[in-house]
Amino acid sequence: MPLYLVYCIDKPGAGALRQTVRDEHMAYLASRKEIVLAGAKLSDDGQTAGGSAFIVNVPDRKGAEAFSAGDPFTKNELFDSVTITRVRKGHWHPERADSVPDGT
Repeated sequence: MPLYLVYCIDKPGAGALRQTVRDEHMAYLASRKEIVLAGAKLSDDGQTAGGSAFIVNVPDRKGAEAFSAGDPFTKNELFDSVTITRVRKGHWHPERADSVPDGT
């Protein structure tokens, strides 16, 4: 199956909404088997989330769109924009992220 990058940017001033819906969003992600990678888009100091990035393994673009549409962040209109792009695996080194702090 192909991989898709789902890149989401929060609406300005949406921090409170992000926090309100976060638990529901995290539960949704935990239930999704198509996720290869998921994480918040952070400020350089790592303190402020301003969006989300996902790589999902789905049959087609419609699968990526359905994944995004089911996310509570999307349902609660947190995002200013959502871009879905098919990507190829290319270089794959998940072990290089082992020393990165878990963001949960």
